[in-house]
Amino acid sequence: MFGALGFASPWLLFGLFALPLLWLLLRAVPPAPVRRRFPGVALLLGLKDDEQQSDKTPWWLLLLRMLAVAALIVGLAGPVLNPDARQTGRGPLLVVLDATWGSAPDWRGRMARLDAMLAEAGRAGRPVAVMPLSAPSEVGFAPAATVRESLPGVVPAAWPPLMDTVPLPEGDFDTWWLSDGLDHAGRADLAARLSERGTLSVYETPSNPMALLPASFDGGVVTVPVRRLSPGPELPVTVQAIGPDPAGVERVLADGIATFASGGTEAELQMELPAELRARVQRFVIEGVRSAAGVTLTDDRLQRREVALIDGGRNRETIDLLSPLHYLRQALEPSADLLDGPLDEIIPANPDVIILADVARLAPAEEEKLLEWVNNGGQLVRFAGPRLAASDVARDAEDPLLPVRLRAGGRSVGGAMSWGDPKALAPFPEDSPFAGLPVSEEVSVTAQVVAQPDPTLADRVIAALDDGTPLVTRKEQGDGQVILFHVTANAEWSSLPLSGLFVQMLERLSISSLTERPSAEQLVGTTWQPVQVLDGFGRLSNGDTLQGVAGEVLFDAPLGPDLRPGLYEGENRRLSRNVLDEDAVLRPAQWPANVRPQPLVAPAAKPLGGLLLGLAAALLLVDLLATLALGGRLRGAAATLAALMLIAPQDGRAQDDALPEITEEQILAASEVTLANILTGDQALDDLAFAAMRGLSDTLFDRTSVEPSEPRSVDIENDELSFYPLLYWPITPDQSRPSPQAYGKLNEYLRGGGMILFDTRDADTAALGASSRNAQVLRDLAAPLDIPGLEPVPSDHVLTRSFYLLQDFPGRYNSRDIWVEAAPEDAVQIEGMPFRDLNDGVTPVVIGGNDWASAWAVDERGYALRTIGRGYTGERQRELAYRFGVNLVMHVLTGNYKSDQVHVPALLDRLGQ
Repeated sequence: MFGALGFASPWLLFGLFALPLLWLLLRAVPPAPVRRRFPGVALLLGLKDDEQQSDKTPWWLLLLRMLAVAALIVGLAGPVLNPDARQTGRGPLLVVLDATWGSAPDWRGRMARLDAMLAEAGRAGRPVAVMPLSAPSEVGFAPAATVRESLPGVVPAAWPPLMDTVPLPEGDFDTWWLSDGLDHAGRADLAARLSERGTLSVYETPSNPMALLPASFDGGVVTVPVRRLSPGPELPVTVQAIGPDPAGVERVLADGIATFASGGTEAELQMELPAELRARVQRFVIEGVRSAAGVTLTDDRLQRREVALIDGGRNRETIDLLSPLHYLRQALEPSADLLDGPLDEIIPANPDVIILADVARLAPAEEEKLLEWVNNGGQLVRFAGPRLAASDVARDAEDPLLPVRLRAGGRSVGGAMSWGDPKALAPFPEDSPFAGLPVSEEVSVTAQVVAQPDPTLADRVIAALDDGTPLVTRKEQGDGQVILFHVTANAEWSSLPLSGLFVQMLERLSISSLTERPSAEQLVGTTWQPVQVLDGFGRLSNGDTLQGVAGEVLFDAPLGPDLRPGLYEGENRRLSRNVLDEDAVLRPAQWPANVRPQPLVAPAAKPLGGLLLGLAAALLLVDLLATLALGGRLRGAAATLAALMLIAPQDGRAQDDALPEITEEQILAASEVTLANILTGDQALDDLAFAAMRGLSDTLFDRTSVEPSEPRSVDIENDELSFYPLLYWPITPDQSRPSPQAYGKLNEYLRGGGMILFDTRDADTAALGASSRNAQVLRDLAAPLDIPGLEPVPSDHVLTRSFYLLQDFPGRYNSRDIWVEAAPEDAVQIEGMPFRDLNDGVTPVVIGGNDWASAWAVDERGYALRTIGRGYTGERQRELAYRFGVNLVMHVLTGNYKSDQVHVPALLDRLGQ
């Protein structure tokens, strides 16, 4: 190796030392001749010889010959630019991997490269151990072949590497570190520890990962920050909001573009979403980025709850500070949507919470509707007051709209006519939703309604005074709950509404929306169960089997195996812990000065031997011409060469100019099965359609005996269509109509056995045949085509069984409105046969609107480009979409072969076999 240049046979380079000797031999002058006088020479005086020969070789010709010989020697030595340098180390080898979300986008390539490196180590007889730093554990060295078998079980994690807890094997060893290129705590210390044991080699793949920070909601606008690791050119990034539609199917609810400025690392997307749509959003993702940091989960902080406020004396005129609803409005307006109006008009609006401030009795119709609303999951919060204290509600029997029975008259303390001082709050019990909230000594209670001491009372008290008297009680009622504050909602009976504790208590009861992340102090004493967690690739999985997390560590503790990024559920709300926090910054990895990272995938090796040998031949040809010129023989040699060219046999092909030019691409398309998409003029859609053909081709290669070549995108105006058995034609609203010449080519293609799959991509909004914009464009485009009569695909059509047995043909959407060539009118079903005797042709067109391109499309690494459905249901729908694509291609290639096979028993029976 000489830098980036290597040699297969370096010993041949010693021939270069012979060049000075060759120079001397070529420059040597022959010995001077012996002079003898000869009188006859005088007769030759005055004659001129046209052919001259130099007594010495010119220096420039010698240099030319030396260069030719040098190029020949170096070329035979087998020079290679950027050769794959083989590891020359000996002894044990430890491979450590960051194995984080930063490695996830190109994880498959990393593992393939690591497998090749381990194979090389195995050939060198080196024992190997592999340790992912996201889950470090004690490892032992084993044969490389054994370690290679375990590589498929190594996957990236959604948390950073745990470098402070890495146990190193005993003894000395070399280390290969496959880094994700991101800066992580403890990297320098671990690098120093590894360098003490042996040689440390670091491999990084040049990349610029992107990530989403948690979304925020302020002033009716959802803001999603986007970050990238390194500055670069201006780059637009598509961010999608994903959640369930009204039918419960997960889909992209909205999307937008966040643009990185040239040289910038920060971008931001702002979206104004309706409250109903915003409430459905479960996560934001960067389109095309397959990592946990490309996903940010949402929780209750993104939603504003609807709270209805109803005052028992709503027609009473009073100043604001004495209004029963004044302090509730002040506490809830910043974070909730408040509703006002009569109760019979509020309940049909189905608010999240209804608050009754000193409402004692309700009309029978209102009470019935309110009870039904609570039983269906509503949350009713009631505040006491003079009306409730003076009424006889819940005195003798428990009222379904009150959590406890009440004593008559209420209780007053601290006044001139009462004994005792105002009462303070007792610490909140551990099983209370208020557990962990600091109790302010400034809060005092001077009056309240008192609960009857029933057997169930202790279980329903969630806050009490320091003398044990219940202050807040709660009970479950159907699927909902009823909560009673035994004091007024204003400052008439207590100072609670004047304190910050009042707002915190409303937040704990999920009455207000929490737009800010709670602090560790606010979560003390709570336990949060993971509902869904993210893996390193950004995929969600069920977290029910994982242990609960203490509230005080939910946000402050670093992520790891025991605290994974995901969605956590408490008693009354959900919180998300994402891969990156609001103030996270992506920084490139910093390595010690003695460690120089190398690219994990080295530049492609380029042999230079052929180039140098060709150069040597060219230099020798120049030497030959120069020698002939110096000897005066160049003209004769040129004349001889011209004569030989005149008598050389010529190519005898006739009408050469009349033959059309055939490209290598067309030759490949004709020799292999090649799928193609028709260009529509919409660049984004054309790229998606090409990626869909690539995904379908890969599926055919993996599952069938068909081995398609690379798909093509064809222009129906200029390209030949007969090379492609299947053309995918997505319909766009602004698609222009082809020329008459193009329609002629299309009709010839259809008559010659080709198939066109028309995809209107609107099955989510219109049934096939409806007057959608895309359907109208398709009617206009297909009018000049020679298309036979069509019918909805029957259940016994060969498309349902040409390879897979199918009943539906989903894509991104799942509609069965697929149209194919109509069966002959005389098609009958033979008795005992499950299918009709259909014709042997292939339907020339298939028309649908399920957006198959979105379901089939993959990138160069084989990863899906578009999200289909939700979770397992979505992946199942994508699988059925691929199966339909396989059936479609097999139908094109084999016709009704599968249908014919059904009739074999009947044919054999007729023949008496």
